[in-house]
Amino acid sequence: MSNRRQLLTLFWVFLRLGLTSFGGPVAHLGYFRDEFVQRRGWISDADYSGMVALCQFLPGPASSQVVIGIGLQRGGVAGAVAASLGFTLPSLLLMIGAGFGLLAFAGQGQAGWIHALKVVASAVVAQAIWATARTLCPDRLRAGLALASAAVVLLVPGTLTQLLVIGCGALAGWRLCAAGETTDRSLTKGGVNPATALALLALFGGLLILSLVLSSPDGGVLALFSAMYQTGALVFGGGHVVLPLLEAEAVQTGWVDRDVFLAGYGIAQALPGPLFTFAGYLGVVQAPSPNGLAGGLLAAAAIFLPSFLLVFGVLPFWQSLRRNAAMRSALAGINAAVVGLLVAVFFDPILPSAIHGARDAAYGLIAFGLLAVWKWPAWLVVCGAGAIALVAEHLV
Repeated sequence: MSNRRQLLTLFWVFLRLGLTSFGGPVAHLGYFRDEFVQRRGWISDADYSGMVALCQFLPGPASSQVVIGIGLQRGGVAGAVAASLGFTLPSLLLMIGAGFGLLAFAGQGQAGWIHALKVVASAVVAQAIWATARTLCPDRLRAGLALASAAVVLLVPGTLTQLLVIGCGALAGWRLCAAGETTDRSLTKGGVNPATALALLALFGGLLILSLVLSSPDGGVLALFSAMYQTGALVFGGGHVVLPLLEAEAVQTGWVDRDVFLAGYGIAQALPGPLFTFAGYLGVVQAPSPNGLAGGLLAAAAIFLPSFLLVFGVLPFWQSLRRNAAMRSALAGINAAVVGLLVAVFFDPILPSAIHGARDAAYGLIAFGLLAVWKWPAWLVVCGAGAIALVAEHLV
């Protein structure tokens, strides 16, 4: 197969997955295994398990990083870009469109359908916390770390506090948590040589330091890039865990109205593909320039850039890292800390912004039950709530 044809194949296969992969990161990984291990035989089961383990170890969106890794192994750097574009574009374009739609309703932040999305978003986050905590905090020690992390973030809110909590979680995990078991599975390097990998890791770290220096609550191109790059580089666990950092960068700075933020987060639950495309929505609706289409594309590029640098940079060294017991212990502590971040953002600002009385609480509990007990997909609950609210607005 020619290189051009191979790239087109990667793009179209992942585009189809980007259009149909509902259910969040865990569901995405299941879709990928069915498609690339069982159906196409592009990657062995052992290599796929190793790829998933690598991407769960790294900060950033795990399912998107698996896409990058598979594309890298099939078609090199160009293959990774083609695969990532195919998987990300459907969700990104829909979220950018949703941003323009919300702008068209400026001044209607209290519309019933927007409030319904906020209520459902609170239920989605609650269900995500419950599922994540059961996996990442299975014992008293890690549950205690999560609760302590939540308490600290609630008492001293801010991005710096969140980063310190993650660092303390790593230290506590290294000293106190047992290292999880690992298996010696093979994983090819995807054509990235160690020297190039080290250069990319240095670029990742340099951009992170630069983004911290250039952070500004006043907005602008550099401030938007810095905020989104930091989020993509520092959020462990992916998926819903991105919410605390984005809320701190977009809402607490005054760039995005809190109601518009939560409404967009609710819309994101109804879409296929990676949740990190929520950044594109925020880039569109933010008050400082750049916003609109330019802001949306810049925000999306910045939040996904760390994933490319990390996957390319860590893949050649992954076999040694995963055998390191201290590294696995530290990761256990980090995972517990990010559960605490989710708990904190649920209590402030999500709960007080979405639940304004007994009726909202009842609707939220019903949505939580549909998600957590009856296992309805999030997109169906979100679409149903929005449709019911729109009908009710026109009937009343």
